Amino acid sequence: MKKGHQQYILEKESVKHRVQKLLSNHGYCSRRKAEDLIKDGRVTVNGKKITIGDQATEKDTIAVDGKVVGRERKVYLIFNKPVGCVTALRDPQYKTVMSYISVKERVFPVGRLDYNTSGLLLLTNDGDFANKIMHPSHEIKKKYLVTLDGPIDKKAIDNLQHGVQLDDGKTRPVKTHVVEPHVIEISIHEGKNRIVRRMFTALGYRVKALSRVAVGKLSLGDLKVGTYRNLTKKDIDRIFI
Repeated sequence: MKKGHQQYILEKESVKHRVQKLLSNHGYCSRRKAEDLIKDGRVTVNGKKITIGDQATEKDTIAVDGKVVGRERKVYLIFNKPVGCVTALRDPQYKTVMSYISVKERVFPVGRLDYNTSGLLLLTNDGDFANKIMHPSHEIKKKYLVTLDGPIDKKAIDNLQHGVQLDDGKTRPVKTHVVEPHVIEISIHEGKNRIVRRMFTALGYRVKALSRVAVGKLSLGDLKVGTYRNLTKKDIDRIFI
């Protein structure tokens, strides 16, 4: 069983990092600027001056010129992305998902959904949390609802379940559930670019609509398109079950 929220937080807080990284993570300054502050003897950890290379944990008290550096509140959001916007912090041509998000913390999307793909998108300011979800080694499954231009046949389902050959290699086996002749639900934990659309193109289908409906066991529930909310501890546990 994967780790729940409480165990994840406890482990995260006990991991040691170089102090310049922690100052950067807390939003105080860049790592380079933090190194200069440390070299000048202006940074303390738990009241003691430190030197370059010294480490600390999230629970330690870090101060610059005697003033404690406030830890930025960790934010975890679930967003029901609509079609017609890109998963980016900014874009010169297209509307981005950030135009729907209004929080004071500097959050970023966890992974991406294409312009024409809708559904569940997570946002956070916790890089470790994002990596646990995105990296294939953690095997966090993402579930998609796919509407095709024709009824899915048994041969295509068999191919999905055993792996589809793409230009950049064979996909891992996919769990499938046929909802209607033209609609199939699939679960994957690979993060290759446009992998769902590419799989069905390789099988001879055109994807008419694509929506991510779950990450782990976390689903959108009654969250309306274009809206978001904060994740609860139970929500985060559902991701890592």
